[in-house]
Amino acid sequence: MRKYLIKDFEALSGIKAHTIRIWEQRYGILKPERTSTNIRTYNDDELKLLLNISTLNRNGYKISKVAQMKRAEIEAKVRDITATNFDFPNQITALTASMVDMNEMEFERVLNVNIAQLGFESTIENIVFPFLYQIGVMWQTGSVNPAQEHFIANLIRQKLILHIDKVKERYSDFAAKSLLFLPEDEFHELSLLYFDYQLRKHHHHTMYLGQNVPLKDIAEVNEIFRPNYVFTIFTQRPTEKTIVNYVSALSKIFPRTTVYVTGFRALYTRKVKWPSNFKLLHNSVEIRTLLSNELDFSLSPSRDN
Repeated sequence: MRKYLIKDFEALSGIKAHTIRIWEQRYGILKPERTSTNIRTYNDDELKLLLNISTLNRNGYKISKVAQMKRAEIEAKVRDITATNFDFPNQITALTASMVDMNEMEFERVLNVNIAQLGFESTIENIVFPFLYQIGVMWQTGSVNPAQEHFIANLIRQKLILHIDKVKERYSDFAAKSLLFLPEDEFHELSLLYFDYQLRKHHHHTMYLGQNVPLKDIAEVNEIFRPNYVFTIFTQRPTEKTIVNYVSALSKIFPRTTVYVTGFRALYTRKVKWPSNFKLLHNSVEIRTLLSNELDFSLSPSRDN
């Protein structure tokens, strides 16, 4: 089992470390182990329990009452809450608990119930993306293992592809053309898949190249496809030392095409002087606003670079 520090519990559950300590001492809800230096450590079972307790507490259950419940009763009440109360924190916590447990059926249940009640886009933007951000922070600190991350990423990826396939292709010969790809050594494609979904929904002719695409391949595709718009994401690559060179090379491939860029590396690397045709998206949801106002995304004949 994974070992968690109390700061990890605080970040994942939203419950202050001071409160967690009080609950332990007063109600004996959690029973952490201690390191040789007397630092609390917790396991996966205790994390799942705390996530469920935080959901009950957030929904009006007093901790003194929760402490008297059996584990099965706590889990049943949490399932009832997440099936009827669609506050975003409840659903994010439910996804986190099913990730920790690697419970595919429960993860699917939470996603499907939310999609049915809130709609696909609201579920992705208000529940899935905040959940992924939270897990990403924890993964960087070593509190979430790679297997758990791959587990949930693949389930969400399947859901995105399913809804992409449901979008009816209705573009004409004059539809705007969009090219989507991730740079070499970049594999986090969930936001890019959501871009593809939104673009197709707005009748763009999209070409989705996916993960880990070499620059030479991008240049060859550009000669054939001639996109109006390009979308890419810098999350891990290129590094800050090489991103300037990468952007320069990309601008030579697309000297006049509008290139939309997002991701941690793009937003927080100060050394880059972005070409005038490169535009930053500050989050994955911003694409819907761009498409809705139709300022830059009106249908038009495709143009040469």
